Amino acid sequence: MSNFSSEAVIALGANLSLRGVEPKVTLQNAIDAISRQGVVIRAVSRFFETPCFPAGAGPDYINAAALVDTHKSPAELLQLLHAVEHEFGRERVQRWGMRTLDLDLVGFGDQVLPDLAEFNRWLVLSPEAQRQEVPGQLILPHPRLQDRAFVLVPMADVAPDWRHPVLGRTVTEMLSDLSAEDIAAVTPV
Repeated sequence: MSNFSSEAVIALGANLSLRGVEPKVTLQNAIDAISRQGVVIRAVSRFFETPCFPAGAGPDYINAAALVDTHKSPAELLQLLHAVEHEFGRERVQRWGMRTLDLDLVGFGDQVLPDLAEFNRWLVLSPEAQRQEVPGQLILPHPRLQDRAFVLVPMADVAPDWRHPVLGRTVTEMLSDLSAEDIAAVTPV
């Protein structure tokens, strides 16, 4: 554990109820669980309803983003997020499948992990390969965040000026690169 604090962005999503609890409540409960583990929640976005990704894979999602401060390393924070997912019934059965809770570490300051070459490999990986291949290590920033309105729209609520350390673009700029149709599909709850 380091002695300094780092700012990170967590994307949250859920599209399945958990023991009768609707996804919106699960997301709020997950935020509370993260904060009980010593992670400081600086800001939480509005909650948004978004089409299931990939299309047709299940019910629509509730998505949000949280800006946090932590003394944990990226790997330690990811481990905590996986523990919270497990606490809320997440089972990693199918890539991009339905889930009771999805917590993604999408950015950690200006860190690029594990290194620029591996990040760039994931950045240009074909959609078909993305469906089949699962990273064996933490990739930061999330290599698809610039393509996904369901991540960028909530992220714009909490960190509009966060600058992608590889692409050099802010969240606001990346969001402006997406189609109006993609952005309009992410609607506040």
